[in-house]
Amino acid sequence: MIDRLAAALRLESPASSIAGVSSARAAALSHMGIQSVRDVLRHYPRRYIDMSALATIADAVIGKPATIVAQVHEVKLEHPKPKFDLVEVTLVDGTSTLIATFFRQAWLAKTLAPGTRVSVAGVVEFNYGFKRMTMPFLDRLDEGDSVDFGRIVPVHAASEKLPAGQIRRLVLNALSATAGEYDPLPLRLRSRYRLMSRTSATRAIHFPRSNGELRQARRRLVYEEVLMLELYLMREQRERVSGKPPCVHMPEGPCFDRLFAALPFEPTDDQLCAIEDIGCDMAAPRPMDRMVLGDVGTGKTIVAAFALAIVADSGTQALMMGPTEVLAQQYASSLGPLLDQSGVSWGLLCASTPREERQRLLALLASGDLCVLFGTHALLESDVVCKSCTLVVIDEEQRFGVGQRDLLRAKGLNPDYLSLTATPIPRSLALALYGATTLSYVRQKPGSAAGRTTSVVGFRQRGVAYDAALEACRRGEQAYVVCPLVGKKRPQEAVRPSRSRGGHPDSFEEQEPDPYIDSDYDMLDDNPKAAEAEAAFLQAKTFSEYTVGLLHGRMKPAEKREVMERFRAGDIDVLVSTTVIEVGVDVANATVMIVEDADRFGLAQLHQLRGRIGRGKKPGQAFLVASSSDAEAMKRLSAMERTEDGFELAEFDMSFRREGDILGNRQHGASSLKLVNIVRDRAVVEAAHADALEIVSDNPGIGSEELAVLRHELAAVFPPAQTGADPVCSQ
Repeated sequence: MIDRLAAALRLESPASSIAGVSSARAAALSHMGIQSVRDVLRHYPRRYIDMSALATIADAVIGKPATIVAQVHEVKLEHPKPKFDLVEVTLVDGTSTLIATFFRQAWLAKTLAPGTRVSVAGVVEFNYGFKRMTMPFLDRLDEGDSVDFGRIVPVHAASEKLPAGQIRRLVLNALSATAGEYDPLPLRLRSRYRLMSRTSATRAIHFPRSNGELRQARRRLVYEEVLMLELYLMREQRERVSGKPPCVHMPEGPCFDRLFAALPFEPTDDQLCAIEDIGCDMAAPRPMDRMVLGDVGTGKTIVAAFALAIVADSGTQALMMGPTEVLAQQYASSLGPLLDQSGVSWGLLCASTPREERQRLLALLASGDLCVLFGTHALLESDVVCKSCTLVVIDEEQRFGVGQRDLLRAKGLNPDYLSLTATPIPRSLALALYGATTLSYVRQKPGSAAGRTTSVVGFRQRGVAYDAALEACRRGEQAYVVCPLVGKKRPQEAVRPSRSRGGHPDSFEEQEPDPYIDSDYDMLDDNPKAAEAEAAFLQAKTFSEYTVGLLHGRMKPAEKREVMERFRAGDIDVLVSTTVIEVGVDVANATVMIVEDADRFGLAQLHQLRGRIGRGKKPGQAFLVASSSDAEAMKRLSAMERTEDGFELAEFDMSFRREGDILGNRQHGASSLKLVNIVRDRAVVEAAHADALEIVSDNPGIGSEELAVLRHELAAVFPPAQTGADPVCSQ
């Protein structure tokens, strides 16, 4: 037992404690973000080389992958272009000659001296009389090094000062130092899913003996990663609400009933389920933490209105915050009349609210005479003080930082928390990002909206789109022209739930991703100059007989409000805009949207943009103008023509994304996931979430010794805040 505990404690030792790690190597590891023994063992291989393809240069088959061990004969460094280095390494093995070519790796010329023994792996080519490899994997072999590490060789991310061969040796030494450590996963869970021990899994993922062993090792470590993250998120939630008595609301009171009677349409089944979920949460003796996820036009705001009515029936107060003034004003125009009919007092507070009105609203809020206050970031100001705030609602919550969300929560004493988002997030991704948050999906669209069609057109065919916009104007309808943003290429967010609510999976299997697209763009900022130039051109040329307006994010709030009011009133026929219209702008008479340079936008963003049209009784037409004829870009955009399901679109997006780009570091804890693929591992995420809920329950069904080991591991991976709270559960 003492040996096992010592091995576990060695995980937190500095990397310099590993045999073979000199001060120089410790510095090189630190530069790679590797500080501890645990970090070394979590420096997983980025790929693997099948050593069954080991061959001599003479026997290597052209057009096939091969691994070759040879000696460096000559190294040439050339500069064919400015700031472009090309290194040619001539290799010999006694049977023939091979030339390996490397781009932008000038450091190789300094480190590969003639006579150096190396292994290279890649596809064999034949050009200019020699067998060649372009950008192969190269590993420098020291004297006595064996090439046959089994049939599969791991390829770890390396650096100039720490080549792959040295990293492999350090990993082996770290494995030896931690052999026999306690397994943090309780035996009950390992047996349930037939998981390898962590010691075996860690060794196998670095040095697998077969592809089957590699799959099983990854399966075990993926489950552990997700379970720890889920426990961490649940711990964070418990620490946030610990020691603060929540308000137990009484659902289905008179305001609630009057709101139902005032609805101008029949709620969908999804809306009714979400409303019921919210009512149950708010009536429970613990604070609600729920997210309502719904596609564009599914009526999430109406669902939130019932939470506001429950607060009114309890005689307390609620704050509802949106990311833009346009959206906050839409709450007032769409929900305000319904709340009036329900007997719920409300107000609107934005940066542009006149001083006298602001003071009036704050006085009513402080006295308790105002039940609901809609607003933007203005709600976060220190002089916004509630008498009894028991609910905060955040719309498009991903547009707010963690600190801003916490500031709004601090307006009440442990208030219920409801977040809304139109960004399609699959259940597996939502659980990984918001493990402690309960989810309600709203997919059905209420009413009888006419819908829309979407067409992808090339730059040279964009006249078709503008002809359709002109025809709409002649019919007395309106159109949007969306200009691209200034940004850089980076994958975006995504999509669809994999399983229904509830249930506890007793097994899970890996699933393959869907091969649709590879990446999108992360739009960084408004581009007002491009929008201004486009508006001026369209007014002078294409729409000279109509009125063209302009809207972008850098306009003052009053200017944006004026433009939108003119557009709603029909005084503007064509609105040229950046993506400031993406959320919350509803103009039923707008039936055509043209998105310029659509290939620069993410699919989820394009879907939200086109959701601005076809919301009324008139059908909409969306035209996505591609600035590139690239086949992959057109294939990606064509998904917009095939489906109107935002969750399905985001699934396409997510399937071809690096995990770090999906999860990002914006969500605290998400960066702990080294191996998880949200699409392929959705069943693992579901299972780990259910198990985490069981562990933090009053009866986890796990022995005290195993629970202590699990607590220690969680505290090591996610050090708890200095609150004295139990790392796993309060018992």
